Amino acid sequence: MRHGSIPGAHGQVRPLTLLGDPVLREPCREVTGFGPELARLVEDMFATMYAAQGVGLAANQVGEALRVFVYDCPDDEDVRHLGHVVNPRLVEADGLVVRGPEGCLSLPGLEAGTERHDHAVVEGFTVTGEPVTVHGTGFFARCLQHECDHLEGRVYADHLTGWRRRKLMRQAARASWARTGSLT
Repeated sequence: MRHGSIPGAHGQVRPLTLLGDPVLREPCREVTGFGPELARLVEDMFATMYAAQGVGLAANQVGEALRVFVYDCPDDEDVRHLGHVVNPRLVEADGLVVRGPEGCLSLPGLEAGTERHDHAVVEGFTVTGEPVTVHGTGFFARCLQHECDHLEGRVYADHLTGWRRRKLMRQAARASWARTGSLT
């Protein structure tokens, strides 16, 4: 990305992978090349996230099984957090556990009350290979945990149990975007 440019302004919107696509269930590979291909992927991910009106997007949500995510997400004080992390590691998830509404661009139009910690710290790298540490609280902490889950092959529905999980999976099965076959 060029310094000072708006993330995603030069990216291409890619198709989103939806629940039922196997790439969402596989742990993603570490990024080993920090060159123009990675920069292009991050730029495309921002463009795709903005087009879909999301606050975060993991690479496997655009069909790339790589450990990368982007975000443009407010915290509970409405402070905007904008960035990306390559090869992220969730190093802290602590504080209060809060159940709040959570959705996902790979389960469009659906959401469920999902428990997450209200504080999270992610360490990783920028597209140029510089170390980065991202601290999140409230809604932004939820976003960081959600995106790290994607890179491990998990979706927010995996945190649900009982009637909440059954209800979400019924809604997903009836959704216009649902694939035939398994929605796990």
